[in-house]
Amino acid sequence: MITGLIFWIVVGAIAGFLAEKIMKADMGLGMNIVVGIVGALIGGFLITQVLGFGDGEGLIESIVVATLGAVILLWAINKFKESKAA
Repeated sequence: MITGLIFWIVVGAIAGFLAEKIMKADMGLGMNIVVGIVGALIGGFLITQVLGFGDGEGLIESIVVATLGAVILLWAINKFKESKAA
């Protein structure tokens, strides 16, 4: 249980960091972890439910899926901010 939680925190931090760099955002470590973990949920849903494959078993696959989800999350947040500013 604790090991799984630590695993997802680490994966979330890595995914959030990568998404931050890809999207040229400026977030701290805490937000990187949150965005990465939420991104893992989004990416996991998209891969398994929508596309019908993968289960995120491996470390690299988990990081890629979480990063994809985190990038989608940051894109959606940016679009929401743009629409509120307009």
